[in-house]
Amino acid sequence: MTTHRASTALAALSAAVAVAALAGTVTPSAHAEGPSAQAALSAPSGPSAPSALDWRPCAVAGGPAAQECAELSVPLDYRDPDGARVRIAVTRVRSDRPGERRGTLLLIPGGPGSSGVALVTEKGERLRRETGGRYDIVSLDPRGVGGSTKASCGLAPEDRDLVHLRSWPAADGSITENVARSRRTAEACARNGGAVLRSLTTANEVRDIDRFRRALGEEKLSAWGSSYGTYVGAVYAQKYPRHTDRWVLDSSGDPDPSRVNRGWMQNMARAVEDRFPDFARWASDPARDAEGLRLAREARDVRPLVLDLAARLDREPRPTTTPGAPLTGSRLLQAVQMALYSDNAFPRLAGLIAEAGDPAGKPVLPPGLDRPLSDEAATVTIGVICNDVRWPASVPDYRRAVATSRAEHPLTAGLPANITPCAFWKDAPADRPTRITDEGPSNILMIQGLRDPSTPYFGALKMREALGDRARLVTVDHGGHGIYLGNGNACGDRTVTRFLTTGERPARDTYCAG
Repeated sequence: MTTHRASTALAALSAAVAVAALAGTVTPSAHAEGPSAQAALSAPSGPSAPSALDWRPCAVAGGPAAQECAELSVPLDYRDPDGARVRIAVTRVRSDRPGERRGTLLLIPGGPGSSGVALVTEKGERLRRETGGRYDIVSLDPRGVGGSTKASCGLAPEDRDLVHLRSWPAADGSITENVARSRRTAEACARNGGAVLRSLTTANEVRDIDRFRRALGEEKLSAWGSSYGTYVGAVYAQKYPRHTDRWVLDSSGDPDPSRVNRGWMQNMARAVEDRFPDFARWASDPARDAEGLRLAREARDVRPLVLDLAARLDREPRPTTTPGAPLTGSRLLQAVQMALYSDNAFPRLAGLIAEAGDPAGKPVLPPGLDRPLSDEAATVTIGVICNDVRWPASVPDYRRAVATSRAEHPLTAGLPANITPCAFWKDAPADRPTRITDEGPSNILMIQGLRDPSTPYFGALKMREALGDRARLVTVDHGGHGIYLGNGNACGDRTVTRFLTTGERPARDTYCAG
């Protein structure tokens, strides 16, 4: 695969892993890092109003030459609009065809914890070509991300290792260590996170987006939200319906307000099982012989091979090329989950499995598993997930749920049902989760893959049901996460582009073959 496609796949999986369970890899910003929480808190500056944007060039290699960046000042706490403020990093690529310009298209990144500035760097030029210059393309780094004000929980490196921050049970199914780490993490966040950490919520990202709209001088925005960004987009469309124009939700989760992030996490168990057969067929194809990547003669043999290897690695972890990061069963299954986000990651996963099964091999860990997350990246993901909704606190209930999940969905080994720091979170949610309804303009186009390992199709149908006649759904017969301009389905890409450029939307829900 080409370097560009590889980076695209990694960026997509980074965002979505974070949504479904604590602390997926955060797509790094290609631009300057933002100030720390304490350094970035501004003193009150008079009555609250949209701040002027002082745009400056910020193009980087591989991104749009015309990309510009600015900072937007917003209230730390919207209940105290004239109090302390935080800075939000924003970006734009202006239309290169002013005579064709329709308005402004907002890219809403996934995560929680992905950078909108980096997303415009990656996708902005292609999106400008796809839409024929009809839009200024804009985005922002949510609070805690990239160039925006950050928070810090002050977590130790071992607690930021992805297979520790995400609550993989012990090899025997025990969650004792997960409980201790989750409690320790929640206590560190309560001790060190401060007001900025408490402000990391979906509700505040939506409010920040509307402040950005006002600062741009736009009455309406069009939008393309992906992964967790679909939930942010849906909440914005619910809260500010008259400010929405053409709204695209790409790879949606179940918006159930009683569970929100917890529901997305739990849905991953079935989602991974639904997606894995695509990898099994690929890894058993005779074409893999020439590449040295054929894992089994029949597709049905790949899954037991992987599960048996994971069990062996839990008993006897293998050294890797990364000191201090042995390949355990949990680390292998985490690599499986990450690779299922894009077919382009299948060769790397098959190579890892082959190396792990070779006594003479030394496995090479994929990006995201070869080093701990930064403290800021871990903090923003934990913060949003735990601040948005109250999680159950009963440890015995988690033990029972993990045992059931391990039996029903062994590829995720109980992770999606396990305890997280949210069970010990000190602060109650500041806002009630928004219920998504069918009240509002009919201007939403959903696009969804049938075998998405993070935001599964059955969850997206719940979003579709909630939106009613406001939306139309394009179902794409494809595996992986993220469809538009991401997985090579011409029918899906064409349908979304037509909607954004002409407003033409399918009269009813429709289907695109793989």
